[in-house]
Amino acid sequence: MKNTVIIFGSTTGTCESLAGQIAAKLGVNKIVNAASLDASVVEAAENLILGTSTWGCGDLQDDWYEALDIIKSANLAGKTVAIFGCGDSMSYCDSFCGGMAELYNAAKAAGANVIGQVSTEGYSFDSSAAVVDGKFVGLALDEDNEAGKTTDRINAWADAILPLL
Repeated sequence: MKNTVIIFGSTTGTCESLAGQIAAKLGVNKIVNAASLDASVVEAAENLILGTSTWGCGDLQDDWYEALDIIKSANLAGKTVAIFGCGDSMSYCDSFCGGMAELYNAAKAAGANVIGQVSTEGYSFDSSAAVVDGKFVGLALDEDNEAGKTTDRINAWADAILPLL
């Protein structure tokens, strides 16, 4: 596999744990916290997997705000980006995993080839900014209400994106 880096933002540790599970499934050994992201990491990577938890009404996790500027200012042309996020589909059913939308928009604007869209089928939520053309822009996970589905969702997503990385 090409040089792949997982970059995550996590407040409670949930997104960090999910990043570790995804890394294990994909065989990725470089995981970086968005809070300590340096532009050289983005420049050196051929593939980026970006993960965030969602806060409030669809807000990006705090560690991503400065890191998002690095993604936005990077030249991601020729690079492949996949996105994952975690949220609470019951308490925040109107903004479930909405933080993924900001990562998606930044990666697209920087010229990346974004892969790994996931059907909304099987999810329970009302609305999400992370749904484009009927699919999530990446892997949406809900450790609060649907933790029993996480392993299967990660496995299916990883199997789908691995040939593209």
